[in-house]
Amino acid sequence: MAGSSLLEMPRPTSFLYAMSLRTGVELIVLTILVNKITGFYGILALATGYHVSPLQLSMYIYSLVVLVLTVYLARYIRKQDPLRCLALAWLYAIDTVINAAYTAAFGVAWFLVLAQHPHESKPGDSPGGKMIGDTSGFTDPKYNVSKVDVVATPADGIATGQEAVAVGSTSDSSFPAAGLGSAVFQSGSIMSITIISALWAIRLYFVVIMLAYARAVLRQHIMMTSASQYTLHTGNPSDELAENPFAESREEGQGWPGKLGRAMVAVGREYWLGRDEDGEWMRGMGGKFRKSTSLDAVPGVHERERRRRSGTGPPAPPPTLPRPVSIDSIAESR
Repeated sequence: MAGSSLLEMPRPTSFLYAMSLRTGVELIVLTILVNKITGFYGILALATGYHVSPLQLSMYIYSLVVLVLTVYLARYIRKQDPLRCLALAWLYAIDTVINAAYTAAFGVAWFLVLAQHPHESKPGDSPGGKMIGDTSGFTDPKYNVSKVDVVATPADGIATGQEAVAVGSTSDSSFPAAGLGSAVFQSGSIMSITIISALWAIRLYFVVIMLAYARAVLRQHIMMTSASQYTLHTGNPSDELAENPFAESREEGQGWPGKLGRAMVAVGREYWLGRDEDGEWMRGMGGKFRKSTSLDAVPGVHERERRRRSGTGPPAPPPTLPRPVSIDSIAESR
């Protein structure tokens, strides 16, 4: 279970140490909408006759699907719906993995193109670039060779001299690998890789924030709807796990929403339902969570209720007590 749980996941209580988790999630959702709307423009480009590869087309369609799901789930952030907030967090985490695969695929394809054209410069990149590319064999070679060998051949007739013939040849079989390495480690490529790595580090932090907010919403829901209404972990067979709000015996566990909720909580159960420092998970709720049942409760009521349920409380009083008899009532009876 340790391999599939999220025990080592960070559990932040604020966004950038300055804002609540809910505010951070709303800002992250805004970045998702801006990012995924590019799929809409990609589909529009197809209508104009622009040619795209199957990989690009699949990315555009996938972006539209994620855009629609994000718009639907985003309205439940303020409502703090546990199922929808969990779904939004998992959607963002899965989207991060899929985007990483797309980025790797496009990056490898780009570096392969650079390796196949190591000295090619695009015409028009700078003023006079086309003329330079046409006249300079080094910037835009007519023949793609790695070296030139000069071979002397005897001339016809009287041998008064020799002609020099240039013969182009490629290097050994390691040229493609060397070309790929030079394409990856050139200055422009290293800068691009550095920027992409920094952006992905920020993306991973956003994933942690999304999961932390969904966890806080889930635990708030458990606290408010717990069967015992005493602590977060009372009502569950295990003292180390909170009560699953999507259990089949509960109202939220009925139908396909219950199955979906149980599936999402099953991955990393210790993270979602495991014990935490008392009150730590409520810090990221923006001060919105106040349990009304605990504000007006009489001290000691919860403790007596807990002991009554566990059978460790004092013995119950007898069902009926003898009614007190006064002297006047005795005299009247005589």
